[in-house]
Amino acid sequence: MNILGSFTSLIIRVVVVLLAISVHEASHGFMAYKLGDYTAKSMGRISINPFKHLDPIGALCMLIFGFGWAQPVMVNPYYFKKPKRDMALVSLAGPVSNFIMAFLGVALFKLFAYINLPANFFVDLLFRFLRSFALLNIGLGVFNLLPIPPLDGSKIFLPLLPERLYYDIMRYERFGWLILIVALGLGVLDPIMGKMQMAILNLFIFIVGGGI
Repeated sequence: MNILGSFTSLIIRVVVVLLAISVHEASHGFMAYKLGDYTAKSMGRISINPFKHLDPIGALCMLIFGFGWAQPVMVNPYYFKKPKRDMALVSLAGPVSNFIMAFLGVALFKLFAYINLPANFFVDLLFRFLRSFALLNIGLGVFNLLPIPPLDGSKIFLPLLPERLYYDIMRYERFGWLILIVALGLGVLDPIMGKMQMAILNLFIFIVGGGI
């Protein structure tokens, strides 16, 4: 790939990462707001402005590995009617938003391919953007469903464990980011993450009736 192609790919990836993490975090805040907690709204976190949500290390991991995170949205379970259930719903909102965006990316790719747009630089750019948009959103959604504190999956799945075991695991939550960065760097998560990504991508392709 030439220098222009590499630079274009980097720009596309940066734009997609900023969109993906912004919608992900805004979805957390919006769900919390709908369930009665105004904390995120008062902090301006129900916004798709990426600078409201950006975590430099998490964004860098997204660019390099395809998996990453943003600044966590502050949530106060005190305002929830059913704290454990509502916290799980707030946590689930982020990954679900990424899967919805990924599906839209696959569907639009299929639509524009069906229209048979003329081959030129801008059409190629569009298809490259949609491909990256779908894959990175799936990657972010899948990654955040891992039941490793402080990822969303830990707030969705770990509360299902016996209470004593749950609190034993959560005692080490502060080491979660270190564990994740090391695991990403060593490629430990690649096999399971890759299989989960491909399964979801293939499902979306099957639904829309075409590949990317």
